[in-house]
Amino acid sequence: MAALVTEGRNDGIAVDPAPRPWARRAFPWIVFALTFGLLLSDYMSRQVLSAVFPMLKMQWSLTDTQLGALTSVVALTVGVLAVPLSLLGDRWGRVRSIVLMGTIWSLATAGSALAAGYGQLMLSRLLIGVGEAAYGSVGLAVVLAVFPFYRRASLTGAFMAGGSFGAVIGTALGGAIAVTFGWRWSFGVMAIIGLVLVALFRVFVSNATLDRHKVTDGAEGEPVAGVGEKARLRTLFGTPSVVAAYIGSGLQLFIAGSLFAWLPSYLNRAYQLPADEAAGVAAIAILLMGAGMIVCGMVTDRLSRRLALRKWTTAIVYSLVSLVFLGVGFAVAPGGAQLLLLAVGVFFAAGTSGPAGAMVSNLTCESIRATALGTLTLANNLLGLAAGPLITGILADELGLLGAMKVVPMVGVGALIALVIGRRCYPASLARVNRERVAA
Repeated sequence: MAALVTEGRNDGIAVDPAPRPWARRAFPWIVFALTFGLLLSDYMSRQVLSAVFPMLKMQWSLTDTQLGALTSVVALTVGVLAVPLSLLGDRWGRVRSIVLMGTIWSLATAGSALAAGYGQLMLSRLLIGVGEAAYGSVGLAVVLAVFPFYRRASLTGAFMAGGSFGAVIGTALGGAIAVTFGWRWSFGVMAIIGLVLVALFRVFVSNATLDRHKVTDGAEGEPVAGVGEKARLRTLFGTPSVVAAYIGSGLQLFIAGSLFAWLPSYLNRAYQLPADEAAGVAAIAILLMGAGMIVCGMVTDRLSRRLALRKWTTAIVYSLVSLVFLGVGFAVAPGGAQLLLLAVGVFFAAGTSGPAGAMVSNLTCESIRATALGTLTLANNLLGLAAGPLITGILADELGLLGAMKVVPMVGVGALIALVIGRRCYPASLARVNRERVAA
């Protein structure tokens, strides 16, 4: 009975009835579907720009540097604001934050459709970044709060894979719309999709319903803050394992980010494929990477349900497989054997994403989980998704792109070292976090 009262408590005074069994089963998946849909909208709004590059370049006489800046400003804004806005989401309310963020990026995307010149379009892109900055961390925190611990790697992997799927959908759909109706409608349609999903999320999800369905099982020795308790922010970096999870995930995504940015050019130069065919093959590779994130997360949850330490073990295996297959693949001559090796390596390249999210979740309190996932997002961007394309480009200027891609997989050695250290420290780290919580 006490468990039901605690579960239904909303504001510390009023007590709502516990949800019925069918609602308890259905509601978490409704939350996941709507949150995942908004994630697709997030990346569709971000990536639709690349589909209309040729039209913007011709109409406004833009340089490639100007076009690239329109893309980079979103990633830069997300990287800078991810942690502070995630913290704001934890403190202000996650549902309200999601509704506000989705509204901002959707209206900013509509503003892109109405832009009269480059400056206005740049401002719209900046605001898209503001809206999207903390969505990945806050949205994932909402999802993880209503599911049991043994689904965390699967849900994190699927959620992060949504970025790959959304990028491909946004580019393909935006290009088709631009050819038929003009480039402004590409932005307009993305804005409409986003606003519809925001409205649906607001109708079906509230802080009260999330509180009634929140799972606080405290499994695996996970630290669970009490009702109304806010964990200390120093726990974001309070143990060696959580720091190792940030670093290992970020370094592994260095490889994924490099593949994402440079694989089309590699296929163009190594196989002499026309630009459109190279982009098409690269899109398939990106979808394969997204599928790998989902599958690797599911396998991790399956294997680690009874032994938590296996989350680290599976992450180490995914990183090692990626290192070996990509390292050998880029070292051999172009051809069928190389493509097969690269396909396997690409599948596992971001496979650590799900386990990393589960590790960070288990090592931090639920009350600051969005902030912790925002910190993971920061590491993924600074060490991986932003650094990878840039450093690979610098190496390509010195070694040629084919030579640079032979070096990229070696970053996986650093990821492996971080993950091995995190695994060794994991039991002691969990115990330390719990001791600090009890003493607080």
